[in-house]
Amino acid sequence: MKFHGVFEPPGDKSISHRIALVSLLARGECAAWNYSTALDCMTSLQAVRSLGGHAVFQNGTLRLRGAEGNLRESATVDCGNSGTTMRLLMGILAGTAGRFTLVGDDSLMKRPMERAARPLREMGGFVACGEGGVPPIAIVGSRLTGIQYTLPTPSAQLKSAVLLAGTQADGRTELIEPVKSRDHTERLLKLCRARLYESANAWIVEKSDLDLPSTFSIPGDPSSAAFFLGAAGLSKGSVVTARGMLLNQTRIKYLEKYKEMGMDVDTELRGDIPEPWGNATVRYRGRLQPVEVEPHEMPLLIDEIPMLALLATQAHGKSLFHNISELRIKESDRVAALASELGRMGAHIEIVGNDMAVYGPTPLRAAGLLRSFDDHRIAMTLAVACAISGVSSDIDNPSCMAVSYPAFLRTMAELTK
Repeated sequence: MKFHGVFEPPGDKSISHRIALVSLLARGECAAWNYSTALDCMTSLQAVRSLGGHAVFQNGTLRLRGAEGNLRESATVDCGNSGTTMRLLMGILAGTAGRFTLVGDDSLMKRPMERAARPLREMGGFVACGEGGVPPIAIVGSRLTGIQYTLPTPSAQLKSAVLLAGTQADGRTELIEPVKSRDHTERLLKLCRARLYESANAWIVEKSDLDLPSTFSIPGDPSSAAFFLGAAGLSKGSVVTARGMLLNQTRIKYLEKYKEMGMDVDTELRGDIPEPWGNATVRYRGRLQPVEVEPHEMPLLIDEIPMLALLATQAHGKSLFHNISELRIKESDRVAALASELGRMGAHIEIVGNDMAVYGPTPLRAAGLLRSFDDHRIAMTLAVACAISGVSSDIDNPSCMAVSYPAFLRTMAELTK
C-alpha cells in the first residue's frame, strides 16, 4: 500500500508534559499552543489541577498560571499510564511542602521507580516506593541539598527528576550524564531562567526562581511522525511529509537510521523557538538495507525501535538492536511484544541476551487477532504492518493509541487513500 501526502503530527508529548508540570514550580502566566491531546499529556494536566495548579485547555491552547511551589498540603495524584508524569512529579514534589501519593493504572503500578527515588533521597527528600521499587510513591516534601550524581543509565526522565529537584535545592546539583539523552527539560529550564549550566558531560543547576514564558508554541511530535515517515520507505511511489515537526537532534536520530536503510530523507528547518522545528519528508527509493543500533544510540531511539524493527523485517539482511533492556520496562515488554506479534505475522526475530536480531525481507501475513498489550507504540506498529502488507488483521484494544496519538488511524487513512 502506498503512503502519500502531508500531515501535521500532534503536539510533542515530551515538551507538553514539561511545560504543564514546570508550572507547579514557576511564576507567571503562559499560553501554550498546540498542547498534545494525547491521554498521557491530559494526565499531566489533571495532575497539575490535583495539586492546586491552574491549567485550562480550550481550542488547542493551554493557559497556565504558575503555582510557585504553593501546592495543596496533601494530595493523591493519579498518573494514569504516564511514567513521565510520575517521574517528573517525583522531582518536583520532593522539595515542595506537603504530603503526596502518586499512583497509576495497572501497567504503571508495575513499572520501576526506585532509580528515580534514590537520588532524591540522597538530596534529603522523603520519597518511598512500594515493595519491589514500584508505585505507589509516598512523598513528604523536604528541604533539599544539592548533590553530585552520575546517571547509572541513560534516561531523560531520571535526569529530569534530579534537575527539577535541583532547582529547589540548597547549593548546587551536578548531574553527570555519561551517555546523552533527550534534553527537553534542560531547554525548558533555561527558557524559564533557571540557573542551569552545561560543563563537559555534566549539567549543573542551582536553586532558581522559575518564570514561565508568556507564550509557548509546541512543535509536532517526531516519535508519532516516525510511523508514517517510515512507512513511506516501504512502498514504491510513497512520499510523506510531516509538517511543523520538532527537529531537536536528540529526537530525530531515527531519521539517520532511515537514511542508513536507504530511504530518501529531507529536513527543512523553519524555526528554533522553543526548540528547532520544521518539516521532514521521506520518499521511497528502493530496497531497504539492514540497520544496526549501537548501545550508545538506544537512548535516542527508545520510542522508535518498534517502527525500526518493523522496517527491518523488510530489509535485505540482518538488523541488530543492542542494549534493548530499557524496552522491557516501557508500557509493555516491547521486546517480547515485537517478537511475538510480528513473529505471528511471519517476521524472523531472535532475542539473544540483551540484543535483538531481525532478519529480512520476510513477507507479512494475516494472523488473526493481534495483541497490542495495551501499548500504544506496539498497536501503531502493528497497524502500519497490516497496512504495508495489505493484510486484514484486527488489533485488540486499538484505543490505546490515544495514549500518544488519538488521530492515528484517521491520519493513516488520509495518507493511504
